[in-house]
Amino acid sequence: MNPLDTFRTALSAIAGNRLRAGLTLLGVVIGVTAVIALMTIGRGVQQSITSRIASQGTNQLFVQPGVTNTGNASTLTLEDAYSLVDIVFAPSVKGAAPEIRTNAQVVAGRENTSTQVIGVTPEYEDIRNLTVEFGEFISQPQVRSNSEVAVLGADISETLFGIRIPLGQPIRINGRRFTVIGVLEDTGGTAFGGTGNRVYIPITTSYYRLSLQRTTQGDVAVDQITVQARGEEFMDQAEDEVAMSLRLRHRITGEDDFTISSNQELLETLEETTNALVIFLGAIAGISLVVGGIGIMNIMLVSVTERTREIGIRKAMGAKRRDILFQFITEATLLSLGGGLIGLAIGLASTPILNGRNVIGPRPIETGFSIDIAIIALVVSALIGLASGIYPAMRAAKMHPIDALRYE
Repeated sequence: MNPLDTFRTALSAIAGNRLRAGLTLLGVVIGVTAVIALMTIGRGVQQSITSRIASQGTNQLFVQPGVTNTGNASTLTLEDAYSLVDIVFAPSVKGAAPEIRTNAQVVAGRENTSTQVIGVTPEYEDIRNLTVEFGEFISQPQVRSNSEVAVLGADISETLFGIRIPLGQPIRINGRRFTVIGVLEDTGGTAFGGTGNRVYIPITTSYYRLSLQRTTQGDVAVDQITVQARGEEFMDQAEDEVAMSLRLRHRITGEDDFTISSNQELLETLEETTNALVIFLGAIAGISLVVGGIGIMNIMLVSVTERTREIGIRKAMGAKRRDILFQFITEATLLSLGGGLIGLAIGLASTPILNGRNVIGPRPIETGFSIDIAIIALVVSALIGLASGIYPAMRAAKMHPIDALRYE
């Protein structure tokens, strides 16, 4: 038999048992739909995370302090941050924004919440791409005078004040009174660049009023310095210049007492992690495909038993073992591939429906469909059908024509 005849015979056999074929397809349909839905959700999460980090800028370096021999005193200071903006020693550096992070209890009236309070300088707004929706950001005079003022993230503003604009309203941070001078635009939570649940105050106020960390020299200790290069093409030069400036200031002759990382490194790490997540989600959904494949194998074994006399007649008329083998493999593959196409259609239809819906957790789901997901789902479904049909097909092909004709 030529391939076209084998294909027609397989279609005829499937059409002869429509209900059974439909129920067999169902397992594959559910499996492919689950694979596409979970992988598109995983890809959407990946795109959301990377876009948030990229929105901060890909020309940023993050300088973290080390630990001194005297204990937990920070090795980075406010003066270190100011010294990095030097056209002579660091021409590739555009700006530097130091910060001090403190976990604190924030109270407004009867409302209170625990969140992260960040002490910053005015440069932080531009370097970290923050946008003030109401009021203003921290100013240099407020840093110099240790002013007790605060800028709220959008989420914490809503938590403490509801829909009211809280400009000029008092809040208490760890029992100390602050005045709200600004509210940031909503960028979604605090994870991966979000600012919604953070409070910003002058860095000197944070150091002298809230922070327990001190330097050995008595300067203002900082938890991190965000350095902005003049462009992505200057990242390597900026990193070398920052490292050299800090080594000179700290008189380092051996191992550095600081570390430098970048958004690009973080993006690469997160892409590897989220790729593994997408594959993991696809593998979980793929279990249902395996179950569907077992269903196909079961139905094909039943079909071989039911068509034993037909197999005997075909062999007696000259059909070869490979003809019988290819016919049943083709039937199994068509069942699986047909289910895969239906599952693909349902998956494609569900992707825009899921996008933006609050199905899991408080934040809406973001989906990211790509053609490779569809190709993977279809190829896997076809391979499962092929694998599921091999054993029944081999069993049919090995039948002796006389024994098959005698079968009742």
